Amino acid sequence: MTQYEASEKHPYGQPSPEFKESLKDFAPMIGMCECKSVNRNPDGTWQDTVDMLWSFKYILNGTAIQDDTWKANGQYATSMRQFNTDSLKWVVTYFSSSNKAWTPGTWIGDKQGEDIILYMDQQAPNGMEGKSRLTFYDISNEGYKWKGEWIDKAETIVYPFWTIDCRKRQERK
Repeated sequence: MTQYEASEKHPYGQPSPEFKESLKDFAPMIGMCECKSVNRNPDGTWQDTVDMLWSFKYILNGTAIQDDTWKANGQYATSMRQFNTDSLKWVVTYFSSSNKAWTPGTWIGDKQGEDIILYMDQQAPNGMEGKSRLTFYDISNEGYKWKGEWIDKAETIVYPFWTIDCRKRQERK
């Protein structure tokens, strides 16, 4: 019944065989990474780099993926990732400790080339219609990079608001 959940032998769970193919996009990220996170301030300047741990694991008996982040500044977040086999898109819902009264955001996207790109409709602070675009790139078994950007509907205006660089933590045996 819970054969693919996290266990002593498989601390990050395992993909259910019937979902292994659809979960492979995020497979290199399974495990714990040590990351450097940088957010943009409202005035457009960049904040100081914050150390962060980012862990990916299989959940729902190996049919989905959850990630958790722990920042050195005391902020925490989690996302649940499910692959919709009808649309062939990832559906990702994000929850953050810093936005407790806020409705969680949901991004939808897929693998494009070697990158995973997710979108959510979002207005800019000035009211301009656009989207939040989240991109995982430089994905390997050693780590990955991530960037968050606001883009206009035509994708001619690109405003980066967050970057993360992660390296896989070497697990002790």
